[in-house]
Amino acid sequence: MNEQNEPFRIHDFEPSILSLGSHPGIIQSMLDYSYCVGQKAPNIVGIIGSGRKQERYFWGEKEIVIRVYKTIGRIPKEIRENVTAVLNVQSARRVKQSSLEAIEVLPKLKVLNIFAEQVPENHSLDIAEKAHTKGILVAGPASVGVLIPGALKLGAIGGTRYPQLVSAKIFQPGNTAVISTSGGMVNELIHTVTGNGLGVSFAIALGGDRYPVASPSDAFLIAESDHATQQIVYFGELGGEDEYQLAELIKTGKVTKRVIAYIAGTVAELFDEPPQFGHAKAMASTQNETAKAKKEALRSVGVQIIDVFADLGQEIIKNQEVRNMDQEHNEIGDRHKSLIISHISGDVDGDVHVLNKDLLALVEGNSLASLYISLLLGTQITSQKLIDFMDYILRLLSDHGPYTAGAVNTIVSARAGKDLASSLTSGILTIGPRFGGAVNGAADAWLRGASEQADAKEFVSSFTSNGGIIPGIGHKKYRIDTPDPRVSVLIAKFSNNENGDTYLNFAKSVEAVTTGKKGNLILNVDGTIAAVLLDLIESELHYNHEQLQELIDIEFFNAIFILSRSAGLIAHYLDQRRNDEGLLRLSDNEITYIP
Repeated sequence: MNEQNEPFRIHDFEPSILSLGSHPGIIQSMLDYSYCVGQKAPNIVGIIGSGRKQERYFWGEKEIVIRVYKTIGRIPKEIRENVTAVLNVQSARRVKQSSLEAIEVLPKLKVLNIFAEQVPENHSLDIAEKAHTKGILVAGPASVGVLIPGALKLGAIGGTRYPQLVSAKIFQPGNTAVISTSGGMVNELIHTVTGNGLGVSFAIALGGDRYPVASPSDAFLIAESDHATQQIVYFGELGGEDEYQLAELIKTGKVTKRVIAYIAGTVAELFDEPPQFGHAKAMASTQNETAKAKKEALRSVGVQIIDVFADLGQEIIKNQEVRNMDQEHNEIGDRHKSLIISHISGDVDGDVHVLNKDLLALVEGNSLASLYISLLLGTQITSQKLIDFMDYILRLLSDHGPYTAGAVNTIVSARAGKDLASSLTSGILTIGPRFGGAVNGAADAWLRGASEQADAKEFVSSFTSNGGIIPGIGHKKYRIDTPDPRVSVLIAKFSNNENGDTYLNFAKSVEAVTTGKKGNLILNVDGTIAAVLLDLIESELHYNHEQLQELIDIEFFNAIFILSRSAGLIAHYLDQRRNDEGLLRLSDNEITYIP
């Protein structure tokens, strides 16, 4: 319950689910349920985990991917601010931190399911305190989840395989709330209700640990305020005093709906010493905690107590209109995982689609530069400033003479009679930290330095003290007094003054330090391209730090150099083949032999 002591209204929200941790079986079952009840799109918006950046699942027979984020803070704001339900399948030792963070930073969160068992008791109490002040329903620890037929399956509740969901008959809502401390018994109760021709209004497994966050009283008050619920089916057990609180709610008129209850553990009274049952709390330390005493307390306030579980079905349907529960739903056929997932292109009804467009439509709507930058970023780019920059870079980097490592390797291979693909490959293979590959290294350096607001002198010292060079700094030919004309043009044409030059300004501050040490330690064309491109992508496409870092991690910046320079390397190959000067061999005076 929340600060105003109002019960959570279980039908008053749109499910948008975040999973803390990955449990493929549970997550797939939740997707299957949403698909079967006719929801238009998957309602699981992300997974918090490490390792892969996405996980594959199915929506019906169609394969989909769900994005994996390292932390909740890295989820895009527009997604994060609309999460209403959280599945926490992390280990018991991590449950407290991740649950409290979710409660704190997800403004629309209404329901949280904690799957792990044996969560430390003080951790559960801390979660309970925070959840109650925010009006958030927490099922667990040790809970299989919450079910709202037709709307939400949060957790393993109802089954983890499609056939189980069908046999449970839980696709359409009914009038009977199912509340249980036990995960296994909540599913048994659901089957009992639907198997006897009634539907479930909602079901919750409170959890088998000693201190589940939501109490039976919380669940009863939710059922009382729920317009769809006419009666409550409750499974309790020996141990604790929850049932006395329930009796008080009924006695004082706070719960008025019909209650049918089964309290497990009567057999414990046959033992000389109270035995411990399966759940942490399931042990009667006092007479009041025995199953017999609890039954009498509930029976005294009008609860229909079932002494034999097999009789539960007949009691549930008294004065109720039963119906055929073979419910219509979207069926799921055969499905299999594909070998490769592509976000770039594929066939749609037999036609080639690229970036979600028919190929010809894509070609008609893009220049070469806009097509290339869109392909590299994996989405259609419309920023004209970024497209103009790409166009200029493609032309600027296409060639820089036959003297570079890539051109030399291509020429040597061509004159040795190798084919185009082999010669081009030999040239591309020279691209690395000392040739071409510095663009990516420079982007990494500028992003890190600017983001940390590093002092330029300390930044330079961090490289030089380790004997390393700074990517994007230094040139063999150009100096501070004879600057690289390409750098001047790039800055003049694409400086991002109106939106700020965060990374270019940092790169310039580094150059001011390095040229003070040596005249040729200037900001070179690689470093300039990296800085300007970071600024443009951040300002034009609104990429955050994590997204920019991801571009660096996947070598996006090097991809631009390789794409452009490949044209020049091919030109050198064709030039050599046209003139066919034969095998290139170095003369003796071009090599010094020192025994």
